[in-house]
Amino acid sequence: MDTNIGSLDTCKPTSNNVGCPPSGAVCTIQGSVSPTAIVNSSEATMGRHLARRLVQVGVTDVFSVPGDFNLTLLDHLIAEPGLNLIGCCNELNAGYAADGYARSRGVGACVVTFTVGGLSVLNAIAGAYSENLPLICIVGGPNSNDYGTNRILHHTIGLPDFSQELRCFQTVTCYQAVVNNLEDAHELIDTAISTALKESKPVYISISCNLPAIPHPTFSREPVPFSLSPKLSNKMGLEAAVEATAEFLNKAVKPVLVGGPKLRVAKACGAFVELADACGYALAVMPSAKGLVAEQHPHFIGTYWGAVSTAFCAEIVESADAYLFAGPIYNDYSSVGYSLLLKKEKAIIVQPDRVVIANGPAFGCVLMKDFLRELAKRLKHNNTSYENYHRIFVPEGHPLKAAPKEPLRVNVLFQHIQKMLSSETAVIAETGDSWFNCQKLKLPTGCGYEFQMQYGSIGWSVGATLGYAQAVPEKRVIAFIGDGSFQVTAQDVSTMLRCEQKTIIFLINNGGYTIEVEIHDGPYNVIKNWNYTGLVDAIHNGEGKCWTAKVFCEEELIEAIETATGAKKDCLCFIEVIVHKDDTSKELLEWGSRVSAANSRPPNPQ
Repeated sequence: MDTNIGSLDTCKPTSNNVGCPPSGAVCTIQGSVSPTAIVNSSEATMGRHLARRLVQVGVTDVFSVPGDFNLTLLDHLIAEPGLNLIGCCNELNAGYAADGYARSRGVGACVVTFTVGGLSVLNAIAGAYSENLPLICIVGGPNSNDYGTNRILHHTIGLPDFSQELRCFQTVTCYQAVVNNLEDAHELIDTAISTALKESKPVYISISCNLPAIPHPTFSREPVPFSLSPKLSNKMGLEAAVEATAEFLNKAVKPVLVGGPKLRVAKACGAFVELADACGYALAVMPSAKGLVAEQHPHFIGTYWGAVSTAFCAEIVESADAYLFAGPIYNDYSSVGYSLLLKKEKAIIVQPDRVVIANGPAFGCVLMKDFLRELAKRLKHNNTSYENYHRIFVPEGHPLKAAPKEPLRVNVLFQHIQKMLSSETAVIAETGDSWFNCQKLKLPTGCGYEFQMQYGSIGWSVGATLGYAQAVPEKRVIAFIGDGSFQVTAQDVSTMLRCEQKTIIFLINNGGYTIEVEIHDGPYNVIKNWNYTGLVDAIHNGEGKCWTAKVFCEEELIEAIETATGAKKDCLCFIEVIVHKDDTSKELLEWGSRVSAANSRPPNPQ
């Protein structure tokens, strides 16, 4: 029996209510038009139906790149009063934008053209799949008459088989619909969208380019709002799981709770906090769950991330005699190269629909939200682990005071960032050292927080910032992007300007792929330096509201932040921060060495 969790020994080959409203017996997504209304026969088209469906489920912005196979469909999306079509600079960013939008709105959508657009957006769809985000990827496909012929079309790889794109999407979406006739179009579109919401995963819809504008009787009425039957727990299994878990935890001396990223897809964030309130255990989160649990909770002790945890957090978690992990993902990054000091015999693992108790029984068909709420009624109050934390806790120090005009240090930068956060802001952290520096920020109540830890695709944050900011215009997004990542997806700062967004982007210019340097250094980690503020000024080109600044020292940083939050608060603000190439968080240094060790393990003996 395995005895370690997240170790080498056991390595096996803002809205929290993603995809539907909070709770209730039935998940109903209402539209603004009566579903009994009859549509004018000339307007009873698939294009109109799709547009109405998107609005019904909560999508008011669609991210797109036009191509000849999707142009007629785009006409119908534009014609829908409740939809705003946002043209992006490339398909990858359109997908990332839909990802960021879904994190806040609960569902996102993008529209691209056949194969050249579909394969470009594929990487973003894979990232959304890994993060359990409902994303509707719509592709304008070939003319319906071309299917089944021996014709070769442009935008393909030169074969008469048009299924290449579909086959690529099958592994990164939970449902695929190829709509090349009107008879079953209504059913395919509705099944795809409802499946995305039910499964909280991306779906793929390909629509032949000649079909969106043709009237058809199946679209003669307003679409009836979805009524999605909720998943239900097996009552006997739920009771058995709660009883076994309560017995296990109630006999522990110093148990702890740790929240994981799947709290979001399980819609169990509230239930997890209710459990924490009831039991009194010390409460931590895994790094990818930051922002899902209010950090103002009286028993919150920080981020549990093995050797790079918040100070004193790992000591409390790993010394506990029992721990309940709700929705964890133990990959090589979250386990710091499989080095977590956890024991399976001490752990209760709660997944969205399953509970596993130590080395003992497992219970399926038990929903996390139901389980946590019932467990809260059965646990004895025990605050020993939090008292132990409070006993050993020493407040963190402050960075060394900078000398006048001293080159800016990253720890000084984030000391000032902390003061910018409020309930009216949201943080987007790009893959890289921003993961570690942003992880140490203390989030005020209501402050959003997003990063892409499971997939870790550099450049994700530019598109995600665009989408997230579009979804919650009442918040000011503050994005932290490394120079290497920015070079991958920089173009869609242009789209932020077109959308009149007021985001603040901190571009961390340290001359390369710093996170990769700490895993394995080489000349390939050094990049060509750009004049980043000059680039954004060129993109701005006098159209829209944009302000840029390049800062080298703390005095210039303070002035830039004051301007961005004061005189230029209605502008997109781009602040390029020049720091030394070796100025990294201590957490990245530790994490990088452990991930490097995991990556460089020799082959097992044959």
